[in-house]
Amino acid sequence: MLCDEVVRRKQKDVLNPRINGKINGRSFGKRAVKIMNEKPVIRGKWLELTLNEVHQGKTVEAILKEDLALSGRMIQRLTRQKGLFLNRKAPFLKKKGKKGDVLRVLIGDREEGGLTPENIPIDITYEDHEVLVINKQPGLIVHPIKPDQQGTLANGIAFYLASKGTPGKVRPVHRLDKDTSGLILIAKNSYIHHLLDKQLRENVIHREYLVLVKGKLADQQGTIREPIGQDPENPVKRKVVSTGEEAITHFQVEKEFAECSLLRVRLETGRTHQIRVHFNHIGHPVLGDTLYGNPHPHIRRQALHAYQLQFVHPLREELMSFTEEPLEDFQKLMEFEQKKGAVAKE
Repeated sequence: MLCDEVVRRKQKDVLNPRINGKINGRSFGKRAVKIMNEKPVIRGKWLELTLNEVHQGKTVEAILKEDLALSGRMIQRLTRQKGLFLNRKAPFLKKKGKKGDVLRVLIGDREEGGLTPENIPIDITYEDHEVLVINKQPGLIVHPIKPDQQGTLANGIAFYLASKGTPGKVRPVHRLDKDTSGLILIAKNSYIHHLLDKQLRENVIHREYLVLVKGKLADQQGTIREPIGQDPENPVKRKVVSTGEEAITHFQVEKEFAECSLLRVRLETGRTHQIRVHFNHIGHPVLGDTLYGNPHPHIRRQALHAYQLQFVHPLREELMSFTEEPLEDFQKLMEFEQKKGAVAKE
């Protein structure tokens, strides 16, 4: 298939996520390597850390903040919930630890998930005790946006987790638009979500998309830096506005057809509809995007697929990398555009 070349290709360019042990040009692993050396383990809903000489004389609060990357707000909540124990006793935060002490931190959810579990098929790319990576089908909203809304990806995940005997809150680390397909990262508890959200904010998590846009771009690769805010004339839409939030999109042209182009795109920020808004702004709307462009007779959604996801595992300090090829409708649209170009040349 046409997309196979793109998915498998390895290039050293503006989109390359990993160079010399870095992701997006940033070093990774200092915090996680330290944690791994201390060998924390997850036992059910608890993270258990056996203190060593590094922790000798450090307060419980310092260990939680410096070694486990917990925020002050999370520590306060754990204290209220009786979610902290040092040698099976609730400690004062200023108590100093010593080698051999066992610190236990509640990382599972005591509260109910709050979503109605629904038997919605989900395509799991990867799963372990901490994370889920899902290949989302188009037509699914990731999470309810209104009270009692059902039929979302989160409802399907809630059903899946409950069927395994591990019910809890569904915690997406990032979002995908309803009609965008591809990879999305889910944290299985609040602590893992906190660590992955930190990676997202620090641009450690790497997300790449394949997208078909109208026309041919002037440059083969580049970066769009235009702030995005709400469209004052349509609350559903977003647009480039001077008062909007910073939005950065990197792109590279992978293949040109007669009337459109296949792009590989990396997000540095994650604004609502960012790819769709940015390429519409520069005159190259996404094919099939009825909100920002026009419908297309050969695809019933925007031709946008989250094909690559990379992140550092928050506990094991491993670079996790996943790819999923575009769905059949995207592939057929590419084949149609290629055949149309061949006919035009004849």
